[in-house]
Amino acid sequence: MSLSPKEGLDLLCNGDVLALGKQADEVRRSLHPDNTVTFIVDRNINYSNVCVSECKFCAFYRRKGEKGQYLLSNDVILKKIDETISAGGTQVMIQGGLHPDLDFQYYLDMLNLIKKKYRITIHSFSPAEVIHMAKKANLSILDTLKELKKAGLDSLPGGGAEILVDEVRQRVSPKKISAGEWLEVMEIAHGIGLESTATMVIGMGETLEQRIEHMEKVRQLQKRTGGFRAFITWTFQPGNTELGGKKVTAWDYLKTLAVTRIYLDNIKHIQGSWVTQGQNIGQLTLAFGADDLGSIMLEENVVRAAGTSYQMSIDKMVNIIRDAGKVAAQRDTQYNIIRKFE
Repeated sequence: MSLSPKEGLDLLCNGDVLALGKQADEVRRSLHPDNTVTFIVDRNINYSNVCVSECKFCAFYRRKGEKGQYLLSNDVILKKIDETISAGGTQVMIQGGLHPDLDFQYYLDMLNLIKKKYRITIHSFSPAEVIHMAKKANLSILDTLKELKKAGLDSLPGGGAEILVDEVRQRVSPKKISAGEWLEVMEIAHGIGLESTATMVIGMGETLEQRIEHMEKVRQLQKRTGGFRAFITWTFQPGNTELGGKKVTAWDYLKTLAVTRIYLDNIKHIQGSWVTQGQNIGQLTLAFGADDLGSIMLEENVVRAAGTSYQMSIDKMVNIIRDAGKVAAQRDTQYNIIRKFE
């Protein structure tokens, strides 16, 4: 029986964090009884940091003409993919700012070039980027996604969700797409066979009610489409951002993570975030409902721009999982097991 929003809010407001962790872990065990914890080897490739969205929580973007702006050449992108494959990577996550000068053909050419040269999964482009492309090309969201898929796009990351409540979005990213638009892109993508992940960013001054509202919107869409493979909670990194403020506590993060595992009963995988939390808290997520630790992340630039940087390797990841009493396994984008580390 699914929790109601009121019950979910009660857990977030009044639940004991350790009791919630135990409850979330029981849900994880029921979904993943073999005690396996997965990770993927991939690379984030940010093709440009030029962005017209100018989100207050982002330390990564630059305005056009501003010092530090860049646009990667195709040769540089291909070299990064070469390095990823050499390191055992199976996926690239290509994302960038909403560049005012790039037309839709730029993205199609990039996808075609990659697929012509490599056998690698392209898990790329957030809903905000998709809508930006659609406007540039004067196409519908459906036709834009169809063209991207035809050119080689395999699945969509859940970036840009932040909190799916427009009251929050208007405060922290007034130029960005609305909550409804994010959900619309995902629903259309799922409808043409482009599965995705979903994310939530906490710590930007949202209320606990708004966190539950976000989860409920994702859960309702999942009921209609079944297209979300995983849910990932990140914490806002305030360093070098216009929004500023303080980081949320590890307890707040773990408590929210546990509630996502209990509440999102129709999403199979919950990912713990060592990228924003560090390895020790990342390991703790495995006792709070997470069954996946995301990516080794051969490259990451957005969180790093906010002053948070943690390093990971396959050996380190395997040891983190083993030391938590779990079985480590490398997966692909679709959560198929590539190899287990017994």
